[in-house]
Amino acid sequence: MYDSILVPTDGSDTAQAAVDHAIDHAKRYDATLHTLYVVEEPPIDEGDAPEVLDAIESTGERAIQDVIDAARAADVGTVEGSVAEGAPYRAILEYVDQNDIDLVVMGTHGRTGLDRYLLGSVTEKVVRSAPVPVLTVGTEPAD
Repeated sequence: MYDSILVPTDGSDTAQAAVDHAIDHAKRYDATLHTLYVVEEPPIDEGDAPEVLDAIESTGERAIQDVIDAARAADVGTVEGSVAEGAPYRAILEYVDQNDIDLVVMGTHGRTGLDRYLLGSVTEKVVRSAPVPVLTVGTEPAD
């Protein structure tokens, strides 16, 4: 049913819950698991930009490696990881198109702000715009 599954990550608890589901689906369907971390350029002082972006990229690479390690520990056959730059929802949708993704599995919200309580704006935009199914995963148990 699914040959190629994408799980975007930001390293948050909700992203980890999505990773667990994505790994389960990849094993079940013998699919390639892709993971993506998107670096969104923050509005910062030009002089600090390289150091800040390097730190963000390093965080992304660690988050990607954590997903790869978990997938390999679960015996997922093929795992690919990438760090992209840009608006997160656009980068996710571009990755879907460029890599023939069949399913996106992502957390319902990210790390900060009001998004912790509502469907995250990135997730909402991906759900509304993706040409493939999007499975959303939260960390809170259903009532």
